[in-house]
Amino acid sequence: MAREAMLQAVGVTSVRRAEGRPAVDDISFECLPGQVTVLLGARGAGKTALVRLIAGLDAGRGVTYFRGTPLHRVSDPAREVGLVLGEVPGHPARTAGGHLRMLSAAVGVPAARADDLLDTVGLGALRDERLGLLSRGMDRRLALAAALLGDPHTLIFDEPCRDLSARDGAWLLGRIRDHATAGGTVLCATRDPKAAARFADHVITVDGGRVAADQDVEAFARTRLRPRVSVRTPHAARLSDAVRREARAARRSVEVVSESSSLLSVYGSSCPEIGETAFRHGVLVHRLTEEVGDTGTAVAPHPRAAGGEAVPPHESASAGSPARVATTTPPPEPAAAPAAPGLTASESAPRIAPPEPGGAPPATAPQAGYPHAPAPRTPHAPAPQARPATATAPPADPVDALRGADEAPAVRPGRSRSPRRALRYEVRRLLGVRTAPLIAAVVVASSLALCVLLARGGAAPRPSVLVAWPGFLPLPPAAFGAGLIGALSFGEEFRFPALTAVRGVSPRRPGLLVAKLAVTAVAAVTLAVLAVVADAQVLRLVHGADLGALRANWADLGIRWLGLCVGCAWAGLLAAAVFRVTAAGVAAVLAVPVLIAPLVEFALLGPAVRSIAGLPGRIRSVAQGRLPESADPWIRGALELVAQPVGAAMVLSLSALICAYLFIALRRRTTW
Repeated sequence: MAREAMLQAVGVTSVRRAEGRPAVDDISFECLPGQVTVLLGARGAGKTALVRLIAGLDAGRGVTYFRGTPLHRVSDPAREVGLVLGEVPGHPARTAGGHLRMLSAAVGVPAARADDLLDTVGLGALRDERLGLLSRGMDRRLALAAALLGDPHTLIFDEPCRDLSARDGAWLLGRIRDHATAGGTVLCATRDPKAAARFADHVITVDGGRVAADQDVEAFARTRLRPRVSVRTPHAARLSDAVRREARAARRSVEVVSESSSLLSVYGSSCPEIGETAFRHGVLVHRLTEEVGDTGTAVAPHPRAAGGEAVPPHESASAGSPARVATTTPPPEPAAAPAAPGLTASESAPRIAPPEPGGAPPATAPQAGYPHAPAPRTPHAPAPQARPATATAPPADPVDALRGADEAPAVRPGRSRSPRRALRYEVRRLLGVRTAPLIAAVVVASSLALCVLLARGGAAPRPSVLVAWPGFLPLPPAAFGAGLIGALSFGEEFRFPALTAVRGVSPRRPGLLVAKLAVTAVAAVTLAVLAVVADAQVLRLVHGADLGALRANWADLGIRWLGLCVGCAWAGLLAAAVFRVTAAGVAAVLAVPVLIAPLVEFALLGPAVRSIAGLPGRIRSVAQGRLPESADPWIRGALELVAQPVGAAMVLSLSALICAYLFIALRRRTTW
């Protein structure tokens, strides 16, 4: 019975490079459920670029279907596909448990799911260990746990065993096989042909950004991995019979495969032996070469037979005539269990990782709580389809698939995104490291010191003393600290792209922006209030100052102070989001009072033609009395803040940054 492809790439092409040829050039293939599909190729062949295009991390052309739906229309991508692209891209000061719980908030699963997965991958005892102190093997286990948070059907790996020890590599490959055995789909990129032959079910060889071969693992191990002699002759049938007869007479194991009507592949022999046989039987030979390892002639992509089974390349090479395979072996002798084609007995042994002290059990043993409990499986046997597809199949014609999203298959019903996901994620991101508390401590200490010095001089205005803003500083410590927290909010997303592990959550999505604006505003208000309260207490304690004169105008002063701190936080956040670096956010915060405010002040020089006196009352009348009279001081304070050069400069900066952010987000079709 034919199985529907769970992952199908159609015409995937990367952006054309400066030298002319794209890194990935019009690649199409499919991955079946219950199978491990391997993208095999040397360094620079285009495997990593292809994986990133399939996952939607890089811009390109073509379309990728996951269970019949294009990726950009999947309602919840984190629950459909999980990515393991090397090391965990997390803040080195964040703990393993905190990192996984932060990502669980973005995916929308309970924090208990993160704790269970830590135990599953053998990191339960290291949940409080910082990411910067984890070994490569532990780091890769944490990356696998992050990919499994949403219990996705498809897992995508890029060089999963790179830089790992043999023990850690065996454990990870066992987990990859477990997922496929449970009915999931696995796509894995590697450059190790022997590893591909050991754990893959299907191998797609990529060379120069194009598909060089598309084979099942048996055909791959026979035609692309084993040493062989390639013979091109117009009398292929005669030479095949002669080689078979002589091998039987000499009691040697030789396999002859007819690739086409004029091309033979001979396994278990050498060029001198084949040449002598051809000479003795008067067979004309046009080419005779030895091909060792994975350096043979590229095999064209093979068609699929009815029922979804792959047709080996040698069967489809000659249209209208069956392939001729001649195998000569000596009389059978007692031997051990047969190894996989092209592998030694040790290489084809069952993939069982040794148990680790305090870690997870061997890869072939089922574990409680593991989302895809493995079942006994013989190497390369068809896996059961535990997760039947329910979506409409993608169009068979690649041209139809590329016509646009409007003609794509209907989106599967999925859980709607909740805005609480982004809020929970941002709160855990902010409080998961000590950066924000350290900034708050430095801000309060600096504010106290400046407040005491200004009060000791006695020349500074009382509001400036209370907020610790001397004239030689562009901003008070609290406002600058709020801007720094805002800049780090988005700067860390691009420096440590942890959201890549939960595919479908982009750092520039509008929903994530709203969550960051809200959390950063609360952090800025908290910092501003802490600084003012601490300064007021110090003024009373050290100088015995009476702040009663400020109470009569506390609403106007409070609006200005909070507006300045929140504005600085948002300016740093938006600038870091637009320019993808923390330094840009800090520069934008400092540019408001240093560069933009003087220009605004110069533009506002001269007497005002009209006064805004009575404007709060007129605003209340336009609102039809829904605003109480007690709101007039707050409205007046906000208007006075905007009327000042710094306030007007802040409003202009925020407006420009919001427009730039929305332009980038809408151009990339990102939605929360």
